[in-house]
Amino acid sequence: MFADCYKGKRVFLTGHTGFKGSWLSAWLTSLGATVCGFADTVPTKPAHFEAMGLGGHVRDLRGDIRDRDAVVRAMREFHPDVVFHLAAQALVRKSYDVPAATFEANVMGTLNVLEAMRACPSVQAGVFITSDKCYRNDEWVWGYRETDHLGGSDPYSASKGCAEIVAHSYFDSFFKNGPACATTRAGNVIGGGDWALDRIVPDCARAWSSGQAVQIRSPWATRPWQLVLEPLSGYLWLGAYLLGAQSGPFPVRGEAYNFGPAADVNNTVAEVVEALAAYWPGFRSEMDTSGHAGMKECTLLKLCCDKALAHLNWKATLTFDETIRYTAEWYREFYTGNASPAAILALTLSQIADYTAAARERGHAWAR
Repeated sequence: MFADCYKGKRVFLTGHTGFKGSWLSAWLTSLGATVCGFADTVPTKPAHFEAMGLGGHVRDLRGDIRDRDAVVRAMREFHPDVVFHLAAQALVRKSYDVPAATFEANVMGTLNVLEAMRACPSVQAGVFITSDKCYRNDEWVWGYRETDHLGGSDPYSASKGCAEIVAHSYFDSFFKNGPACATTRAGNVIGGGDWALDRIVPDCARAWSSGQAVQIRSPWATRPWQLVLEPLSGYLWLGAYLLGAQSGPFPVRGEAYNFGPAADVNNTVAEVVEALAAYWPGFRSEMDTSGHAGMKECTLLKLCCDKALAHLNWKATLTFDETIRYTAEWYREFYTGNASPAAILALTLSQIADYTAAARERGHAWAR
């Protein structure tokens, strides 16, 4: 799996206490990597990171991604082989409340990681995760390509566009002969262990587990929904190329890649709620469009992932129904089964193993 390139590698991962970061940390440890995580806090209560007891399996460092000296010091002390940068203020609606902090975390945080890599000669590769919202959204029906305009009307989206520009400036200016780096942009990610505010799946899990109705703000907004493991497999496979464990006919260093589901997976929020409800008998939902005046959020957004297929031989594994099943089963086990850290870690690793097996059966190169 992933050309067996992470076994024995030292991996510095920012944002390891977040939703995607905790899943990536668990996967890397299962691959035999030594993981050092850097994050300021555990962002939610509950949190996937704490539910798994992951702090006992990785080096858990706390610091502010906006503090350059702290990032540089942590990276130099750990001497990583590869860096995955995920730390961010990751919510669109929150970016309206704290716009300056959003830009500081997402833009200056990226800059600080790049500066730390310059000061740490052990680093061989870096994967920088931004967002599908880094694209200037024109509400068109076809998928955005890596060459399309960057930008954003809301502070979060704009900050991610800025982070892309900063990263590629460093790639071109300082890393031509240094660490091999690339950026990634992923569509809307769902899966067990996400408890962030203002996301439809965590909203459903919180509400339905307590017998409440879920509030649906934008039922007809469409997104390229994908299980959290889909883009993570792309990040890890891209890292294998950057580390030189895998090669192909196209240059990968300094590139940007979209990781998203198949083109026909682009469902509405209402369809997601309906699909989840099949696993949650007696659900209720209510429309709620109050309290969002002045907040612009796109209603249509999808990615073209042809470049990842051509350069990396990567494509998504799961159907929409399978994505919903993985997600619902994780939450159902958490709320109705054994929620001890050992059990939740076993559940998480079991889903990783099941997903990998499905990818292998479907002939995906990274899973061989």
